[in-house]
Amino acid sequence: MQRVALGVCYRGQGYHGWQSQKDRRTVQDVLERALSEFAAAEVRTICAGRTDTGVHGLNQVVHFDAAVRREAASWVRGTNRYLPADVAVQWCVFPPADFHARFLARGRRYTFVLLESPVRPAVEAGSVGWVFRPLNLEAMQAAAALLIGEHDFSSFRSSDCQALSPVKTVRAIEISRRGAYWRFDFDASAFLHHMVRNIMGCLVAVGAGHRDLHWMAEVLAARDRSRAAPTFSPDGLYFNGPYYDAELAIPTRTAAMDWLP
Repeated sequence: MQRVALGVCYRGQGYHGWQSQKDRRTVQDVLERALSEFAAAEVRTICAGRTDTGVHGLNQVVHFDAAVRREAASWVRGTNRYLPADVAVQWCVFPPADFHARFLARGRRYTFVLLESPVRPAVEAGSVGWVFRPLNLEAMQAAAALLIGEHDFSSFRSSDCQALSPVKTVRAIEISRRGAYWRFDFDASAFLHHMVRNIMGCLVAVGAGHRDLHWMAEVLAARDRSRAAPTFSPDGLYFNGPYYDAELAIPTRTAAMDWLP
């Protein structure tokens, strides 16, 4: 058996998230079918982080053990032959036999792209979030700064979250703008279910002037989901993937990352 690691890029609109579900179309299901076709044997994958319905993946890392041996380029091209147009393997490496896509990740990154416009998106529908009120950069940056560090993020946690602990370490939240498009970059040790979308709802509330910094601090301290803003749309949310110790040589970028604003 050979341990194989892949980087997978996908458009999330047509899927009920990453994780396999009965009678639902998921990214994991179409990937495993394609891998099984190419390997002529059943393949089951383990991912670095599950994404929700409608969320896109730019560098989802998965690993599996293969009974057949193929060149790295063959795993990429051969698997992609059996995948739909909105899912594609980007790279393949052969890590040590004890590599684990989820447990060895040192952190994970997400990006949210948001359109500020009086008119809803059309060409980019599903690829960006949308607000029609002007946003204040300085206010959102100050609110985001309150979330940096190790905190109990229960106020930003879905009731369906299965994480053992709500305590996570947010290492960075960077906010920038290019034209009408805002970009929010999140880096954390790990994320709770809906955590980024719930934070986005709060940042937009502050940026639009509906709430202030005092409220953001209260939300974090309350550890109560009912105190925060509604969960923001998954449109515009991208899983940039995990990162690992350098000696594992797991790629952290794909071409799709250069497509974002």
